[in-house]
Amino acid sequence: MSTTTHNRLESQYGGISLTGQPHALSAWAVVALRIVMGGVLLFAGLHKVSDWPFDASGFLLHGVDPASPASGLYAAMAETPIVLDAVNVIVPATQLLIGIALITGAFVRLAALGGAMQMVLFYLGGWTGEWFAVFDSTLVYGVVFLALGALAAGRMAGLDAYIERIRVGGQPLVERYPRARYILG
Repeated sequence: MSTTTHNRLESQYGGISLTGQPHALSAWAVVALRIVMGGVLLFAGLHKVSDWPFDASGFLLHGVDPASPASGLYAAMAETPIVLDAVNVIVPATQLLIGIALITGAFVRLAALGGAMQMVLFYLGGWTGEWFAVFDSTLVYGVVFLALGALAAGRMAGLDAYIERIRVGGQPLVERYPRARYILG
């Protein structure tokens, strides 16, 4: 049975007002999107781990177009052993953690921010300087991650709804620690 509530989406910024009313199926679509995006990153991380040791140097040195504003930085990262070693662990580890967090709906805002940041880094690495490449999949993924965080997607059929209600000192976690809302949801 589907229940329709009369929620409204409203925002004002810079003199521009946006309003809308979500459809009853919107929550299901958000949950599906959260799980699919979690799967995208989980399987990207699993692929890197299955081919262990993962080595990002090929991409950092040869996969980044010279037109990219990040090409010099990425080359320097590949040529600095300690940084490259860190990248080789951080990329697959964060992909696995972000994927698991999104699929389970735990710490979704933190995971969404991490996913968006990773997509921005991939976007910069893939930049060719061509206008036709401005809107590529990594940019779209980055915006989707930000939307999942803004929609508090972990509260819909996710563990964040339960984590937020954990009682600490007699109060729900997010009442006791209001800043926890920035990473949950």
